[in-house]
Amino acid sequence: MPVLPPGPPLRPWAPTDAKSLVVNANDHEVWRFLKDRFPHPYTSRDAEEWLSLQAGVSPPLEFAISLDGKAVGGIGLVPGTDVERISAEVGYWLGRGARGQGLATKALCAITAYAFDSLGLLRLFANPFGFNTASVRVLERAGYTREGILRDAAIKEGRVADYLLYAMTLSDFRRQAAG
Repeated sequence: MPVLPPGPPLRPWAPTDAKSLVVNANDHEVWRFLKDRFPHPYTSRDAEEWLSLQAGVSPPLEFAISLDGKAVGGIGLVPGTDVERISAEVGYWLGRGARGQGLATKALCAITAYAFDSLGLLRLFANPFGFNTASVRVLERAGYTREGILRDAAIKEGRVADYLLYAMTLSDFRRQAAG
């Protein structure tokens, strides 16, 4: 079974995370930077369903970002299928009170190592909205490369937005680890 790199800020989701998950996820400022499949408002039922779903996944693809033992955000992988099975999309979010401490960057670095070292993936990518400057900073600090702009590729809150394309390949990862 794949092993997650040890230590903070990542850990598996636990049933006891429900309350903290609702507190941190039920925030318009979290939701506005995520795909619409992320519920808003985020209820106790949403948290219970999410945690129940995660309990049976092996190898794990979704993790809590933890601060002082509490889940303050989440990060996960959406594996590609068919000819794209060597790739995965990475996505993450942090509750308002946990921002500005480097947690998202540490979490992204940890899940990147996990994806390449334990899951055998060759490429990870992220598509932040063009207006999500905080996510862009996280990706760049973690060593991801901006590959392009997908113009007018998404709509959020009635606003047409660009998607940015950031990626890291296994060879990029190995070069960074060696340098």
